[in-house]
Amino acid sequence: MITVDSLTVEFSGRTLFSDISFFINENDKIALMGKNGAGKSTMMKIIAGIDKPSRGSVNYPKEAVIAYLPQHLLTEDDCTVAEEAAKAFNQIRLMKTELDRLGEELETRTDYESDEYMVIIEKLSDLSEKYYAIEEINVDAEVEKTLFGLGFKRADLQRQTSEFSGGWRMRIELAKILLQKPDLILLDEPTNHIDIESVVWLEDFLVNRAKAVMVISHDRTFIDNITNRTIELTMGKAYDYKANYSHYLELRAERRAAQLKAWKEQQKTIEDSKRFIERFRGTYSKSNQVNSVERTLEKMKPIEIDEIDTSSLKLRFPPAPRSGDYPVMARDVCKSYGSLEVFKNASMTIERGEKVAFVGRNGEGKSTFIKALMGEIDFQGQCELGHNVKVGYFAQNQASLLDSTLSVFETVDEVARGEVRTQLKNILGCFMFSGDDIDKKVSVLSGGERTRLAMVKLLLEPVNLLILDEPTNHLDLRSKDVLKEALMDYDGTLILVSHDRDFLKGLASKVFEFKEKRVIEHFETIDEFLERNRVKNLREIELGVN
Repeated sequence: MITVDSLTVEFSGRTLFSDISFFINENDKIALMGKNGAGKSTMMKIIAGIDKPSRGSVNYPKEAVIAYLPQHLLTEDDCTVAEEAAKAFNQIRLMKTELDRLGEELETRTDYESDEYMVIIEKLSDLSEKYYAIEEINVDAEVEKTLFGLGFKRADLQRQTSEFSGGWRMRIELAKILLQKPDLILLDEPTNHIDIESVVWLEDFLVNRAKAVMVISHDRTFIDNITNRTIELTMGKAYDYKANYSHYLELRAERRAAQLKAWKEQQKTIEDSKRFIERFRGTYSKSNQVNSVERTLEKMKPIEIDEIDTSSLKLRFPPAPRSGDYPVMARDVCKSYGSLEVFKNASMTIERGEKVAFVGRNGEGKSTFIKALMGEIDFQGQCELGHNVKVGYFAQNQASLLDSTLSVFETVDEVARGEVRTQLKNILGCFMFSGDDIDKKVSVLSGGERTRLAMVKLLLEPVNLLILDEPTNHLDLRSKDVLKEALMDYDGTLILVSHDRDFLKGLASKVFEFKEKRVIEHFETIDEFLERNRVKNLREIELGVN
């Protein structure tokens, strides 16, 4: 059992959270929830032993293993993928090396009655007990199985880690954590850099093979599938629910309704008390009662109501100008980078008003095809946009195209038209820009903030072909709800690339699957496609089909 005892974090005269306590039991699967800035990542780093609280402590048994996967990390580039993942077993190898050293030392010593000799025997005995208590592990097999589950192919295992992008390095680090079989796994946004098939495998691992887990995630389906408990950080406090995320939302709504009722009753009591004091102040016969009521008011602790979730804000895209019947037409498109063939003879036709999803493992060519469509790269074959197509394109580099001299508010104000201009501050609030944030210059924003701002700007521009490439990576649940509702009502043509199953569900009526250098058209909804492939993918991963 891990005990979080009276944690308080203060900085720059502000209290992030105060006097928070809870237990983490074996096999607890905890979702750590709260709005951005509530202190979730700080709490996780304190539990991991990386950060220190202002007051309070985290206590756990000496032999407990706690593994932490941060949002951003750096990995060394001096070995292969398999070698890096195998570092998870370094502790076992060190134990074996030490056992061999102690054994050799005993063989060479002859002072059998000395205290030093007895100390070596005790060390050898203790270490042997720990070492031989560990289940026999086929390191290579375990490494392969875990890396395959996270999306690596057999040929990748002997490639240098330096050849992989940041998202793939994140998977290597995640593999090392999973291979350690820790008592508590701490995961901060683990699904941001892995595709749907790998997320499904990770869910299965965490539910069926991991011990305690605490996760921060904006992927609603992921946290619903793996968690049985939700701890919410809000307004400096923690609320603990023995429920998964969906049930927690219901309980949270009930709690807030009770708070609101109590707050209204308290406000009525305050108003009644103030009227009584005003009416009878100076009346000799009522002076004791007036003083008593005044003291009661002074001691009264104001009832706080949880922060309001503004996800109910309804945002609509501007009406889409009419395009031709076929906004996207591609025939026999081929793309290679040197000897690496991404896809060949890819063809597709997308009709006006269709909403389609591009799915497939990372590296199969989804983003590459979009770049070909946008004319950003060279390719073979035909790929063109139809008549009168006006494209709204969101990619991860979209943030770099913003005017750094403008403020956040000026950036959206210059593209907004009509009635929506009266809601700009509310819209920015839904995408985590509030208060003084809207006056910040784009030049000082973080990468995630720029990405969110680029999304808001896109929402306000009239387009008839919307292409969104992983739009939810920097959005919280509230922002994603606002965006999804807007896309459901959007009357233009939509191409959506995403690994977020909850976000995808209900949005696409056709699926293009990028797989093994081909593009396969599926005449089914994204919901049907995901359901049909879930069991198949899990079976293939478990069998090591790579």
